[in-house]
Amino acid sequence: MSEKEFYFLLMQAKKGDKKCRNQLIEKYRPFILKAAAQVSGRFINMGEDDEASIALIAFNEAIDSFDESKGCSFIGFAQTVIRRRLIDFYRSEKKRVSIPFSQIDDGPGNVLGSAEFVAAAAQYDADVEKIERREEIERFTQTLSSFDIKFDDLVKASPKHETARQRAMEVAVAIARNEHMRKHLYSYKSLPLKELSTRAKVSRKTLERQRKYIIAAVIILTSDFYYLKEYIKKVL
Repeated sequence: MSEKEFYFLLMQAKKGDKKCRNQLIEKYRPFILKAAAQVSGRFINMGEDDEASIALIAFNEAIDSFDESKGCSFIGFAQTVIRRRLIDFYRSEKKRVSIPFSQIDDGPGNVLGSAEFVAAAAQYDADVEKIERREEIERFTQTLSSFDIKFDDLVKASPKHETARQRAMEVAVAIARNEHMRKHLYSYKSLPLKELSTRAKVSRKTLERQRKYIIAAVIILTSDFYYLKEYIKKVL
């Protein structure tokens, strides 16, 4: 399929031409399955795996929402939409898995391994991740404000020594895993000091000094902050 023919089908599909949409889907069926396989870490079969249906819906979504004026290729854009929808699916199922891109074996004529695809997908992924990180920080900052904590406060509140940080993180994990302490934190906007004094091997004075750091860690552990959770994992 020539580039001219491809964009004709794409534009017609965006306008509601079902025949052109079906032609695109049929042409890019191997791409859709391989894009799903990249995220799932296994072969995906159309009509058998949930990932195939999700990837197909995502590809349709990409057709409708693609904006050429943003300077990215449709291939890179569609792959990113498929990846994000599958990641959302795995998060909801609590079973996100992935495999290195290099392990995907592309067959002849498959666009997944083309130079255009790799470059466009890499650039688009980087742009999307940058936006997602910024939006996540904004949501985190808003949540912190409800505890009368500013994002900038966390730099000063962070324990200076690694041992102290580890202990503070252990306290945060204990709160996050305990329903009663977790509810106390969110209801009263304060640490459950009385209960922690019997559970944690940390003095009340230390808990009060590390209050902002511990609360911030609990918020990250108990909320949908994907990138911040990655940071927490490095500390644990």
